Amino acid sequence: MTLRVLITNDDGIAAPGLRWLARTAAARGLDVVVAAPSEEASGASAAMSAVERDGRVVVEEHSIEELPGVRAYGVAGSPGLITLIALHGAFGPAPAVVLSGVNRGANAGRAVLHSGTVGAAFTAAANGCHGMAVSLDVLSPVEASAGSGGAAIAVPHPDRDQRRHWATPARVALDLLPRLTAGPTETVLNVNAPDVPYERLRGVRRGSLAGFGQVQMTVAEAGKGFVRTALEESGERVVPGTDVAWLAEGYASVTAIRAVTEASDVDLSGLDDPR
Repeated sequence: MTLRVLITNDDGIAAPGLRWLARTAAARGLDVVVAAPSEEASGASAAMSAVERDGRVVVEEHSIEELPGVRAYGVAGSPGLITLIALHGAFGPAPAVVLSGVNRGANAGRAVLHSGTVGAAFTAAANGCHGMAVSLDVLSPVEASAGSGGAAIAVPHPDRDQRRHWATPARVALDLLPRLTAGPTETVLNVNAPDVPYERLRGVRRGSLAGFGQVQMTVAEAGKGFVRTALEESGERVVPGTDVAWLAEGYASVTAIRAVTEASDVDLSGLDDPR
């Protein structure tokens, strides 16, 4: 039986990374359906938000030029919501796997909490479906050493983004698919790859989560009736063996993560004692 795969993202239905991931999955013989936000939904985490019209979530059919046989939908909703309704049959048979990406920018460190790309994979895992998040690093200069710090914040540029090496993380992700499906559904694989041709990729490494991520939000200005935010480099030292460090050294990084787990190291003793 052919594996049914949902391809989604948080960059939107027109994003090049989404199309590369869908093309790669289809080329591997998988049963692919694409459903992604109509507009960019970066930073949405696993939010359940949508635009409704007469009580219905707005959905528009799209076509992917390179994949005439693949059904694609632009949804006025967050990646997490799109994943959830896909698992309930909104776009045909429910998928067995959700591949989210390829995101423009690495989703690394503990900042994955805020990622809509990772949030879609977390939503899949929370509902008994295998999930993988896939991202392309557009910041780290791969010639740099792991201790050299970060790069300047990359400003999106449509022409430049079309020339990025989306095929590299897509290929790494599909190569890791058997490991994903062999593992427990509650575990998500978070995959990041540098922006290099696949032939220049130094390999794939298991990376631990960095303390935060490559960038973090800051308040640039606050005044009467407004707050203006900005992104800046995290400024944290790059620790060898973390996902951020492997990217800076020219490797793809994969991390197995779980979204919500109970903490066993907090003293809650005595709360169940009868009064």
